[in-house]
Amino acid sequence: MRVLAITFLLMSLVSAAGVASSNALSNDSLAQTSLVGRWHVKFTLIGGSEKNLVFASHEKGVGAFELLDTGPDNKSVPTPQPAAWSKTLENVSISGEVELPIGTCCRETGTLILKGKLLANNSFSGKLIFVTNVDEEESPYKFRSTIGTFTASRLSD
Repeated sequence: MRVLAITFLLMSLVSAAGVASSNALSNDSLAQTSLVGRWHVKFTLIGGSEKNLVFASHEKGVGAFELLDTGPDNKSVPTPQPAAWSKTLENVSISGEVELPIGTCCRETGTLILKGKLLANNSFSGKLIFVTNVDEEESPYKFRSTIGTFTASRLSD
């Protein structure tokens, strides 16, 4: 009985080590994933509807937002907006200046910041914050801001 228990314990440990090893390999592959390319980003600000943009990512942290339905009357914005990005292991950060609809009546300019994690070689998701250029005395940061979520998937070329 004792031999059986020890054998079971050893098998469990070997199995757990195998799972940890396969997870480490997948984390390594995510760390090697290049962010360079075009990404379709779906995002929703709290209290707003889903919006779409294409993030065109280039080498050395340079990129651009192509705003698909964030212009007046939900139309696309004709000029790509400059953006910057960084990636550390599986963490992704993207930011750029944009104009977005806030609620149903207003539009505001500000900085759109996306912070997320790679889920696979072709997708990442996370949280976002939009910090406007409008002063807001009640805010501890003195700027109006809103938060939301996003998902991104790589577009084929």
